[in-house]
Amino acid sequence: MGFKIIEDRPTPKEVYNIQTYWTGIQIAWGALTFGYDGAFIGTTLTRASFQRDFGLIKMSTTDKNNVSSNITSIFSAGAFFGAMFGWPIMERYGRRVCLQASVFVFIIGGILCTVATDQLRMIYAGRLFTGLGCGGITAATPTYLAEIAPPPIRGQMTGFFEIAYQCASVIGFWINYGIGQNMDSNDSKAWRIPMAVQIIPAGMLGIMSLFFVETPQFLFKRGRDEQAIKNLTYLRGLPVEHHYVQEDIALIQLQINNERSIAIGKTDSIWGYLRGSFHELSLPGMRNRVFLAFMMFMWQNFSGAAAINYYSPTLFGAIGITKTSLYTGIYGLIKAAGSIIFYIWFIDRWGRREPWITSSILCSICMVYLAVYVKVGHPAGETNLSPSTAAGGKAGTAMIMLYSFFWSFGANGLPWIVAAEIYPLNVRGVCAAYYAMLQWLFGYVITKALPSMFTSMGWGVFLFFGCMLFGSAVWSIFFLPETKGLSMPEMDVLFGFVGKDSDYKRRIDEINAGNIGKTEVAGSDNPVLGPEKLSEEV
Repeated sequence: MGFKIIEDRPTPKEVYNIQTYWTGIQIAWGALTFGYDGAFIGTTLTRASFQRDFGLIKMSTTDKNNVSSNITSIFSAGAFFGAMFGWPIMERYGRRVCLQASVFVFIIGGILCTVATDQLRMIYAGRLFTGLGCGGITAATPTYLAEIAPPPIRGQMTGFFEIAYQCASVIGFWINYGIGQNMDSNDSKAWRIPMAVQIIPAGMLGIMSLFFVETPQFLFKRGRDEQAIKNLTYLRGLPVEHHYVQEDIALIQLQINNERSIAIGKTDSIWGYLRGSFHELSLPGMRNRVFLAFMMFMWQNFSGAAAINYYSPTLFGAIGITKTSLYTGIYGLIKAAGSIIFYIWFIDRWGRREPWITSSILCSICMVYLAVYVKVGHPAGETNLSPSTAAGGKAGTAMIMLYSFFWSFGANGLPWIVAAEIYPLNVRGVCAAYYAMLQWLFGYVITKALPSMFTSMGWGVFLFFGCMLFGSAVWSIFFLPETKGLSMPEMDVLFGFVGKDSDYKRRIDEINAGNIGKTEVAGSDNPVLGPEKLSEEV
């Protein structure tokens, strides 16, 4: 295990500049929209005023479970389709436009949820729209970050997305705690205020997006070379004639040529590129990458975190805790602190594989303890706990807090980072939509099932997640490779694939040898020039 940042090529210190980091932080802000959702919705649904206003108080336990699972899971279902629709928007109109359109849809959904009166249909519609918006955001944001980030800090900058998610969770948890402490649960404001707060980060993202720079990759692809070069020099903090910028331009050109080389039919057709991408992803050495992303997002969603995020009152009640909002807030705070520490200082030093294995094993131990405690102690609903049961409850609380810290450097954000870096440049865009859809597909399954699982399985829910986490650790030992600091040719070797992007190393060698001259981006009326021409042109 090493703690040194690995550079794919000699990187000037100017590349690690404030404008790149600041742009990345602003783009990652999009994660606040669904980070907050996971923190507030479960507690909000249990408010007495919400149960009264929408008739849940008159329903049977089964019907309540169905309504609760519908409200939480329809968000994930909407996000699945939002990610699906986000990809063609992102490819045709740009990453920034995709974010802005997604924010607009999200705000509509937030308004519907806030102004709803006694009709569940309006809540369902609002949740669907907020889900659609979040899906588009999760499709565009990791791609946006990966494209503007210098490779040595790609993991760190993609990790900003996860940090924003966790910070939003903390905000959501503590807003709910404040409402619980200072507002009558029978007042409709107790559920309307949390619903309305979700509009704030979306609105701020929409405003900030007006000042985002579009990625140079997209601009070159659309033939807007002058603006692409301007944005690239801004992000890298170097003049256009600098050797490092010339390498970036050449590699972006290679990416665009490779994308068009796999298209089936018209080279400017999104659907031709999509069909060609499917063919490319079906090849040996690519199929295993597709399956790797599938497994990582599956393990992430079946790690138990969603059970705590969405149904913390039920979970804490199961181990005898009455101050559920307070302990949920502490849980979120620890998870956010762990994420910030890991994704700022350790993600590009410790790597991907070892943190995942370590996290999965430790989280599994925590879940198994909770299962044993709930089975033996029966703390739920008890007012007078025996000394041994009370002591076990304190240990159970500690286990949940330890779980939040251990999870923060494992399944928490590593699937997003690994998925963002393992795919060749020519299929990275479509793969971004693929793994965002995976996230929301598995999220839908687990949030839909959780209320019934708590009712029917009891302590078995904790055992189920403990076994899944142990399975994740075993799987990662055999099937999760270390991808930290690898260039794309090294990725191809690792996964057993030799494709178009194997030209990456040859292209760098050509640049270093001074053999790069005037070349054209396919489909563009403006040439991308070699060092001696480019400086004159600009």
